[in-house]
Amino acid sequence: MSKILQAASTLTDRYQTTIPEPVRQLLHLNKRDKITYTIEDDGKVLISRATEDDPVIGDFLNFLANDIKNNPSHIQSFSQTLIDRARNLTTDVEIDLNAPLDEKDD
Repeated sequence: MSKILQAASTLTDRYQTTIPEPVRQLLHLNKRDKITYTIEDDGKVLISRATEDDPVIGDFLNFLANDIKNNPSHIQSFSQTLIDRARNLTTDVEIDLNAPLDEKDD
């Protein structure tokens, strides 16, 4: 496994630390995001974005997966009319996922 980045931070007296900016950028971390620490047998520590599993979404996805498995005939492609309508509704809509939020949205 090759290294992409190595960075260090210091623990405060209260055992807190700041995640270095390059790490935050690579992991796409923002304020209030959760992180997961995985400690391996050899003492290495992996840090990653925590995924928050929503039980309702999980149940819904399981329902869909079972329905697709049990009733493959229910699967239909989108009509060209629906695709065209979605394109028309999103024409000239620009979204910059990397743009900072306004303070009121932060």
